[in-house]
Parts: sequence; C-alpha cells; structure tokens
Amino acid sequence: MQFTDFAQLDLTRLPSPCFVVDEIAVERNLNILNTVQQQSGAKVLHALKAFSMWSLAPLTNKYLSGTCSSGLHEAKLAKEFYHGEIHVYSAGFSEADIRELVTFAHHIVFNSPSQLLRFESICREALTTRDDLSFGLRINPQHSEGEVALYDPCAKGSRLGTPASELEKYLALPEFQQAFTLISGLHFHTLCEQGFLPLQRTLASVEAKFSHLFTTLKWINFGGGHHITAPDYDTESLITCIKSFMSKYALQVYIEPGEAVAIGTGILSCEVLDVIHNDFPQLILDTSATCHMPDTLEMPYRPDISGAGQANEKPHTYRLGGLTCLAGDVINDYSFDKPIQVGQRLVFEDMAHYTMVKTSTFNGTQLPSIAIWNSKTDKLNVVKSFGYEDFKQRLS
Repeated sequence: MQFTDFAQLDLTRLPSPCFVVDEIAVERNLNILNTVQQQSGAKVLHALKAFSMWSLAPLTNKYLSGTCSSGLHEAKLAKEFYHGEIHVYSAGFSEADIRELVTFAHHIVFNSPSQLLRFESICREALTTRDDLSFGLRINPQHSEGEVALYDPCAKGSRLGTPASELEKYLALPEFQQAFTLISGLHFHTLCEQGFLPLQRTLASVEAKFSHLFTTLKWINFGGGHHITAPDYDTESLITCIKSFMSKYALQVYIEPGEAVAIGTGILSCEVLDVIHNDFPQLILDTSATCHMPDTLEMPYRPDISGAGQANEKPHTYRLGGLTCLAGDVINDYSFDKPIQVGQRLVFEDMAHYTMVKTSTFNGTQLPSIAIWNSKTDKLNVVKSFGYEDFKQRLS
C-alpha cells in the first residue's frame, strides 16, 4: 500500500538510510479520521505507539481530539507536543508512574482490578484537585479477530485486559465494589490493521459480556487497529455503528487508530552496500530488518519495494539482507528488471507506522535519519539524523 508517488523524490537528496514521510499524505489521512469524528460523534485519538513523529504534531493537532499513550514516556511526549486529551494505558503501572500521570493525564486505564485496588487511594486524592481526570479499566472480550497470535490481545492466556469472569469475581468483593466507583469507562482492543466487520463482531461480544456495567459509565474506548484510512475501509458503516452505540448506551465513544494516521505516507530509503553470491545472489543493505523494521521478522511480513517483484517474477532475483551479524537479518527475496549495483538506492514502501518507534542500535547500527517531504512542493526537510552519540547514550 503506497498512496504517495515517491518516484518524484530524488533519493540522492537524502542521507542513507532514511525514513521519509509525506506531510501531504499524513494530512489526507487526518482529514479522513476527522470526518469520521465529526459525522459519528466519536472522539478520535492518535495512538503514539504506532507513530510518534512529534515533528508533525502541529498538523495532527488541527484534526484529532488528543492522543493515547502506552506509558509514562509517551504520555509526557503527548503533554509536550500534542493538544487535546491525554489517554494512557499500560499493562502495568508503577507507583511512581501513577503519581506523575495523575498530575496531567486525562484518562488513565488500568489493565487489571488489582492495579485499580493498589492505586485507589492515589486516584481518589488526585480527584480532589482535578475534575478533568478519569479512570478506566481494560476489558478482554475473549473474542479473537487477529490472524497472528503475537498481535492478538484476545489470544488464549493473554495478559491484556480483564475477562468478564475475572471481573465478576472481583465485583463480588466489597473492597473492589468501592474501588470500582472510580471507574468512568471501559477500554477494549482486539484489532490489528483490520476493517469494519471484525470490529462489529467484537462489539457484539463486548455488549453480550459487559453491557450490564454501562449504566454507571461515561465513556468506552473501542481501541485501535482500525484501518480507517485504507482505500477499502467501510467508513460509512463505522460511522453508523458508532452513532447507534452512543444513542443506545449514552456513552462517549473513543477510537485510537495509530497506523491509520500514517498508512501510505512514508518510505524507508536505503543503499546497497554489497552484492554477493552464496547459493544465489544477495544484496547487503545499509538498513536492517532486525534494527529498522522488526515487524518483517516478528509478524512476519514481506514489505514492498518500489519497482521490484516477487522472486523470479523479473529477470534478476536477489535475497535482501541487513548489515548486522544476525544470521536471520534477512528481509526477503525480490526480483528486478535490471541487475542491482553497489551504491544504488532502494525504497521500502509504507514504512512510517510501527517502524521508527521500534528501531534499535543492535551492533551499533546507525538509526535511519527522519525526513519530512511535501509531495506538492517538493520541499524536503531532514528533521533528525543519528550518529555515534545516540548509540553511546543508550548504554553506560
């Protein structure tokens, strides 16, 4: 999936490797999300876990209602650069995290009843000075829609969210009944880059198992994984569903897509360092699957390369690998119309979301630079470059 024609961009203007994000494409996605927000009545949050490029925060601030974070540091980034509501969820908070978060976050969502019980007194104290602070609980509807267990929050034995049966056990305890009066909303998350129908099925499961609790609540968060800005997403059905749900239960609905902000907006440009042969031709790149695009190994998936085809589809096939010592630092096999030369630039498509947020410096590998490009004006701004000091500062 690649909406912007990055063939217009002169790659020699870039350092290598380099993430490049088209601000025009980001604004296109934000417009779509804002339309859903305005027509449905839901509040759309930007999930920083997928795309934390705060250089584009001023653009995001024009369209969305706030951010959601996966912990203290993302929440502090939201406070510093983004506008609107700050929502925070983590599988586990420390006491130090909570004491700081209650000073500025707007929604704090606990993963378990035990975390709520542990921090009840801190939460109650915070509410005496803040009327804009709200607490929630993540539920697990035990309804799987994911195809890959690694990305399925509802997989058997998942640590994410509280199943209905477990919550009912806690609700039978007087001390938890008191703590539960702090809860203003529920949060669930089951999707990963999926369309509307998986959400519809999930929502049916949530209603069947948890709707008896809705009368005491003010809001519900449908989580992330909504591929709203993908070309085939059924936004009209999503809007209708949200409106119907809000009318039925009088709850404010939140959704928190992260990847949808950045779908089709960016690339990872890299350079060929060497061409070798061991059983078959191979390319060594100045990028790395394990360091720069780990989802290609974890999910796994095969990222598209501009102008390339499947193995043996075109005349010249190569296996593409990174520059680290990890034997499995292999991206995949690709074919090209012409032989690939050392020094040639290659472009991995759709590399904005869940890439730069996951990079590492294993082997001392240099992190890719980050650039913003305007596909209408051809203006290019390399907003961040990395070097030895960035590697050193992560160690001691």
